[in-house]
Amino acid sequence: MPFAILFPGQGAQFRGMGADVFHRYPGLTRFACDLLGYDLVALCRDDPDGLLSRTEYTQPALYTVNALHTFERTHREDRQADCCLGHSLGEYNALLAAGVFDFETGLRLVQRRGALMAAASGGGMTAVMDTPEERLREILAQDGVEGVDVAGYNTDAQIVVAGPSGVLRDAHAALQRRDVRCVPLRVSAPFHSRYMEPARVAFEEFLRQFTFAEPVVPVIANVTGRPYEKGAIVRTLSEQLVAPVRWTDSIRGLLAHDTPLECEEVGGKSLLRMVDGIRGSSPAPSPTPASPPPARNRT
Repeated sequence: MPFAILFPGQGAQFRGMGADVFHRYPGLTRFACDLLGYDLVALCRDDPDGLLSRTEYTQPALYTVNALHTFERTHREDRQADCCLGHSLGEYNALLAAGVFDFETGLRLVQRRGALMAAASGGGMTAVMDTPEERLREILAQDGVEGVDVAGYNTDAQIVVAGPSGVLRDAHAALQRRDVRCVPLRVSAPFHSRYMEPARVAFEEFLRQFTFAEPVVPVIANVTGRPYEKGAIVRTLSEQLVAPVRWTDSIRGLLAHDTPLECEEVGGKSLLRMVDGIRGSSPAPSPTPASPPPARNRT
């Protein structure tokens, strides 16, 4: 039975996270604090002034806690993964687990990624429930709402959209007039959309300073919903900032095999609930390979 390890992304953070692992890895914990320039343990334990919800703090903190839990799995000699995948930020932990880079490199990457994403502003993201993409596009077109990007395909019952604040307000109004449930997300910018292009350019330049290994086990890329192609780390990680998270395609691709899939989530259950939702939905064709990564999806 194939075994996949899932790594959560931004939104999975909570006050008190890491309390079960920080003391077991004092050297790595101290190293992370020194590299980041603040007390990561105190941040996760106390969340002073709500800093843990701020992107520039969330991403390094969650990456570190996920990494320590991954090292704990290895220390316990838990079952090894046949593949790894993470949701948005979680993809960095999947790449770490697959040997693409070491802990320090990953921490430097997510620190820079978090800073670039935190610097973006003027928009947000919204989860749209029980509305197929085709119907969503139709609704927005009927009301003349332009400038909304699809930022994530979480399950068949949930699509995430992103855009400037004014555009999202118009989109909310259009959806509410038709009794479509939508939930604004607590983020500071329209991540995974065309509006992150300046961050993508800067991050790609930063990524090119590093050397990456090929994954020792397949890592499913958010951008394509397929395993990473050889030599595509820089391109795929930079594109992730402006492309939708194809979580539904990622899981469907794994479920398309003849043998049942078993999953374990590091640090939570939210991704497993998504997997259950996708597993229980009507069968659909598995995603086709994409090379280069698909253009960002816009409505």
